[in-house]
Amino acid sequence: MSGVAVVDCTPDRWPDVVAVFEGPGDPGRCWCQWFYRGATVDRASADGNRAALQDQVRQRPPGVLGYLDGVPSGWCAVAPRPSYTRLARSRVLAGTPADELADPTIWSVTCFVVRKQARRRGLSGPLLAGAVDLARRSGARVVEGYPVDVAGSRPSAGLYPGPLPVFLVAGFTEVGRSPQGRPLVRLTL
Repeated sequence: MSGVAVVDCTPDRWPDVVAVFEGPGDPGRCWCQWFYRGATVDRASADGNRAALQDQVRQRPPGVLGYLDGVPSGWCAVAPRPSYTRLARSRVLAGTPADELADPTIWSVTCFVVRKQARRRGLSGPLLAGAVDLARRSGARVVEGYPVDVAGSRPSAGLYPGPLPVFLVAGFTEVGRSPQGRPLVRLTL
């Protein structure tokens, strides 16, 4: 896809993170903190969530940024699964042994944000590829995701975990489903 660039989210790119997250909807309130801290997505907690993400960016890239024709347009979060404290309690990972939940070589893709004007332009695939590359370079052995099976119609806000077809096209394999039907997909590196 021409005009697409995906890069690690580093401190010098913080203004671009803000450009992607600010605006209407949950991203501007959650700032990708739900799986880290069980953050609420109301206006009262938005500043704290924003500060938490900025702190994460200062420590190490917590994801990747996507650009369309040089314009910051998307985000994909990826980190070692144990760093997402809320994820360990999720239904999609129910029954996973504690030692596997604590394995720092298993990384999780938890969130995609694509600005409204950039949607339906094929950015999710490159964002996922960039997240997998970041995980690989950081020592991941496995990358997993918890996408939405888009067989039914969903509002775009409900697609924040990413659509299942994007993961499958990228080589991920479905290895299970939660009782509610949420797929669990994995890619061994």
